[in-house]
Amino acid sequence: MKPHYVLNYANGRWIEPIGGWAEVMCAVTGDVVAVVGSQGLNFAAMAEYARCVGGPNLRALTFHDRAKILKALAEALMARKEELYEISYHTGATRQDAWIDIEGGAGTLFSYASKGRRELPDATLLIDGEAEKIGKTGSFIGQHVWSPLQGVAVQINAFNFPVWGMLEKLAPALLAGVPVIVKPASASVYLAEHAFKIMIAADVLPPGAVQFIAGSPGDLLDHLTGQDVISFTGSAATAAKLKGHPTVIREGVRFIAEQDSLNASILGPDAAPGSPEFDLFVREVAKEMTVKAGQKCTAIRRVIVPAAWMDDVEVALVARLSQVVVGDPRAETTRMGSLISRAQRDDVRAKVAELSEVATVVFGDPQTVEVSGADAEAGAFMSPVLLRCIDPWAGDAIHDVEAFGPVATLMPCGDLEDAIALANRGKGSLVASLFTYDPAVARQAVLGAGAFHGRLAIIDRDSAKESTGHGSPLPVLVHGGPGRAGGGEEMGGVRGVTHYMQRTALQGSPRTLSAIVGQQLIGAPQTTGDVHPFRKRYGELELGYTLNTTSRTISLEDIEHFAHFTGDTFYAHMDEEAAKASPIFGGRVAHGYLILSFAAGLFVDPAPGPVLANYGLESLRFVKPMKPGDSMSVALTAKSKALRNPQMGEVRWGVVVTNQDGDVAATYDLLTMNAV
Repeated sequence: MKPHYVLNYANGRWIEPIGGWAEVMCAVTGDVVAVVGSQGLNFAAMAEYARCVGGPNLRALTFHDRAKILKALAEALMARKEELYEISYHTGATRQDAWIDIEGGAGTLFSYASKGRRELPDATLLIDGEAEKIGKTGSFIGQHVWSPLQGVAVQINAFNFPVWGMLEKLAPALLAGVPVIVKPASASVYLAEHAFKIMIAADVLPPGAVQFIAGSPGDLLDHLTGQDVISFTGSAATAAKLKGHPTVIREGVRFIAEQDSLNASILGPDAAPGSPEFDLFVREVAKEMTVKAGQKCTAIRRVIVPAAWMDDVEVALVARLSQVVVGDPRAETTRMGSLISRAQRDDVRAKVAELSEVATVVFGDPQTVEVSGADAEAGAFMSPVLLRCIDPWAGDAIHDVEAFGPVATLMPCGDLEDAIALANRGKGSLVASLFTYDPAVARQAVLGAGAFHGRLAIIDRDSAKESTGHGSPLPVLVHGGPGRAGGGEEMGGVRGVTHYMQRTALQGSPRTLSAIVGQQLIGAPQTTGDVHPFRKRYGELELGYTLNTTSRTISLEDIEHFAHFTGDTFYAHMDEEAAKASPIFGGRVAHGYLILSFAAGLFVDPAPGPVLANYGLESLRFVKPMKPGDSMSVALTAKSKALRNPQMGEVRWGVVVTNQDGDVAATYDLLTMNAV
């Protein structure tokens, strides 16, 4: 097989290194599959190109523009996914393993594209929370905002998920408006490069948005600043080395670490043998040991079960592991492929030897394995290995040493508190799971273990069919963990986007801050006119445009009619004596939803026009009750706008209902879709 020469992508062009090549072997055959290197790259120029070209180009786009780019990248990858599957076999991954990496990576892009369009504004600044009134008169307010960092995100990825690992970092950074330099692990860089080439060929990224280093990052870290971010996945030792770099320390470079951890899975005290949760637990442990040959940062390493059921769990796990066919990842009968390299296999074997000093191997031989359709010695094949430790509090190694492969250790616990303490003994993990059908057990576990784990998967018979399982990070949920897991966070929906942004507290007048953030803030000047706001098209409607309605008096007959018509005969509306006794009402009051209905009657312009639909209201508060004889009026103000497609856009209206004394009775945001 002729090796593939992996290229770098720097300053907008593909570059072949001038030397310093290193060979990368096929994990299945041991043949040279790729040659990589980065010698000759000007890393200072790459960082400068990202900041001076990529950054301005991305920041000129809105969140919605960037979201469309992510969607286009995902579509390009899915259109050519079979190319990626074919290359992925060289990493030792089965097709099912590669599905997690390839289609899971594209799915992450799709998820962030969707969130960018649905949850972020069609703007370049992101408002964080409500405005804070600071001065007595409201002429001085504060507002938090997020803005993109004006640097570069250096993203250093692990070997186990060369596509997903790249995309789960790339998506939030690009959506934030920050250019990226990708540095994949050399062992699987050829797969990351092909995915990267597909994205460049899609021709949707602005110049400077992304760059790619195939080999060593050289002196890149020497050229970072306080506007830059390092996002790293890998070992604690490498993370410590990067975090301790003099420039990183001196410049205060943001550092996000997602480190390998000793993740645990707990069998709840109610999940006895024969229960659905027991069977789910055994299946999940076996799956996490063998998917990707156990080379997952979220894989189960410590299996914690009530002492009385240790033998039952061991027997069940051994039975499942015995059915696992190890071999050529292309074969349909293969259930576990190889590790990424023989060097990785040797490392796992060495770690198993350390674990064997405090635990006993009860399944598998770390030194030999029966392989189907491939050469066990030429490739990086290894048997699943299950160990059993009878005294987990005395065996420090099982809580300190991670064999990054198809290896897990079974251990007993006393009560639930003991199980929680053992899980926490790992000093922080990316994920822990609990199999129980008892909500009280689940609550106790969350209270006791939540602070030690980035994610807690609570799995039972009700959730099993839809559960993504112990080991699957999701783009909408945080991926990361405390302590040994690195203390960082990735993804988590919009949270992941803000990791590449700066939160700034703005202070000023409502007029000025409203103009900055593109939204009508509390106290900002309002404008009025002869044209009803519902007569204005999306493009004609300026923020702050307000309709002040006439008033309407609420009668006792209105309240009683509404009560009988809707069936809402709550005492506060119908029983004067009971309502008077209430510390809140002091007499009969109008229904809150009657107030909303009358408000709509006051501000709605009923004829067909630019307003296509009313599709909801948010942040509703009933501030002061309205009684029979009170009159109400409404101020309807255009608060913000977001274009949804070329034909229509969302308008958010601030609605304030006041009584005859000018006191606020109700407030809410009304959402309409308006024709452009």
